[in-house]
Amino acid sequence: MLVLVVLPIAFAQSDKVKEQKDDLTMRMPPSPEDPLTSITIHQEIDFTVSPQRIYEALLDAKQFTAFSGSPAEINRDVGGAFSVFKGHIIGRNLELVPNQRIVQAWRVVTWPEGVYSIARFELQAQGSGTHLIFDHIGFPEGLHDHLAEGWETNYWDLLKKYFH
Repeated sequence: MLVLVVLPIAFAQSDKVKEQKDDLTMRMPPSPEDPLTSITIHQEIDFTVSPQRIYEALLDAKQFTAFSGSPAEINRDVGGAFSVFKGHIIGRNLELVPNQRIVQAWRVVTWPEGVYSIARFELQAQGSGTHLIFDHIGFPEGLHDHLAEGWETNYWDLLKKYFH
């Protein structure tokens, strides 16, 4: 059924668009060993507290402000907006599975208007602690290293200090 919907659109494309599309689909993905060309961030972090505590810290404005040291406004509903780090990071909650998963449309306010990335926090119980699997995709080219360092210093390190 999906193929029937997609094929008529593909046939309606100009030859130039088809060539560009074919060129894009034939390219090899960036090597995982080359983070400078990667368009994804994948990080795995272990915490000594429960998934519920991590989930709450990421979605409760008072706790987020406490661990980050910066004002946060967070609407905890699916579709709800958030603004963290004094309004420097904004977005919306796309999927919320209590104590298990947070998926957000996430952007830095200085990015071009309408440009959002996707941040996914997967929380897995690990004994009395949590194994967090984090994936960040769709951010503007050239920001991989800056964002990867930002997640480490502004989220994971601060959360570990907060819960210590």
